[in-house]
Amino acid sequence: MGELIQIVDSLENKISKLLHKLEVLQKTNQNLENELMTFKSNQENADKTVSEWEEKYKSLKLANSMLGSNTNKTEAKLKINTLIRDLDYCIAQLAE
Repeated sequence: MGELIQIVDSLENKISKLLHKLEVLQKTNQNLENELMTFKSNQENADKTVSEWEEKYKSLKLANSMLGSNTNKTEAKLKINTLIRDLDYCIAQLAE
């Protein structure tokens, strides 16, 4: 009977240790998930900033080519043609 009590005590002790480890791991997991969310948010902000700068770069490049720079003249012409087509389409839609 004494052995049985020792076995039960040992099992209770091990279960208690496992529950404590589980609690610690759950807290660690929650902290890591929060950290991951923060990193994802930072990554999204960085991606948005990069996208905005790329758009500004494209606009500046187009404006530079329209000011008479020989570089990117073809690109400027294509952009102007696209804008003209878009305007023609809008005018046609308004005419209907």
